[in-house]
Amino acid sequence: MVKRRPAILVLEDGRTFPGEAYGSVGETFGEAVFNTGMTGYQETLTDPSYHRQVVVQTAPHIGNTGVNGEDDESGRIWVAGYVVRDPARIGSNWRATGGLEDRLATEGVVGISGVDTRALTRHLRERGAMRVGISSIDNDPQSLLARVRQAPQMVGADLSAEVSTAEPYVVEALGEHRFTVAALDLGIKRNVPRRLATRGVTTHVLPASSSIDQMLATGADAIFLSPGPGDPATADAPVELAREALRREVPLFGICFGSQILGRALGFGTYKLGYGHRGINQPVLDRVTGKVEVTSHNHGFAVRVPGAGVGAVVPDQVIDTDFGGVRVSHVCLNDNVVEGLRAVDLPAFTVQYHPEAAAGPHDADYLFDRFADLIEGRTHSKGRSNA
Repeated sequence: MVKRRPAILVLEDGRTFPGEAYGSVGETFGEAVFNTGMTGYQETLTDPSYHRQVVVQTAPHIGNTGVNGEDDESGRIWVAGYVVRDPARIGSNWRATGGLEDRLATEGVVGISGVDTRALTRHLRERGAMRVGISSIDNDPQSLLARVRQAPQMVGADLSAEVSTAEPYVVEALGEHRFTVAALDLGIKRNVPRRLATRGVTTHVLPASSSIDQMLATGADAIFLSPGPGDPATADAPVELAREALRREVPLFGICFGSQILGRALGFGTYKLGYGHRGINQPVLDRVTGKVEVTSHNHGFAVRVPGAGVGAVVPDQVIDTDFGGVRVSHVCLNDNVVEGLRAVDLPAFTVQYHPEAAAGPHDADYLFDRFADLIEGRTHSKGRSNA
């Protein structure tokens, strides 16, 4: 067995965990968060929403199926660091084209293995997400702690421009073309336009700095606000774009960060969750259908609506806004966090979780059908009004 280089993980409150270098040897800093998914580590690593976060995997065995060239959700690994308990010595899967640790090392991702991830996760659940450092070049906890406390916090972080596409690109509809959607790339995952394509939707993906006129110049029938990293309180330009889309009554769908953007556009506030929701086993009630869905989450911020406190039951009533009535359409059954919004008087809705989750579950995939139906209804309505 190859002897690994010693490494340490130090949280900003001073709690230290020893381990061994995994991936690239070096030093890294970010926000420590935990993901409870049993599968989908490649999708997690390449999700732009994890930019500047050090991900702790609660599943003990990671790397079992290696990595491949098909399951990436973007063009690179975005996590700032990676924490696992028991990395697989050999990845075994017929689709694998390489090993996870080699991929991490190639992309310069500093990780640590052999960590008591159960104890670390319990600590984060009790104390909340916090800054963290991993080092395999400096094993002095106090020295690393000093640098951890100098690292930027996630509150106030404006990160969408750092993960957005530099140039627009198009994902064509599969089969017969039905609609065109302009997606504002705040950290979009590849499976979003893929799921839309199966519904006959051609998606134009545009940079985060795009204006409403640039988006509609694509011939878009609707606008999509993508997931992404950072504090939604900093995203003033996307919020104004969403407000203008609402004024023009353009059909609008937002996921995760996009849901927070629409929430702000409607006049609601946002706040940081204690340790966030990250994993593929989160129960959510869809108030439209009355069904409970098992869903994939990755969010550290949430929308705050009037009449609902932290942990309190969200009222199922119409909330008056500058754009008409709005209902909370989805709530998390673990902690009553707002997980979706639906405008009553305008063609707009959002969810805080991920119906596009490539690793599953797929309970919420129907939301892309709901988006297509919304566009179709609006298109027919405009056709009648122009007749």
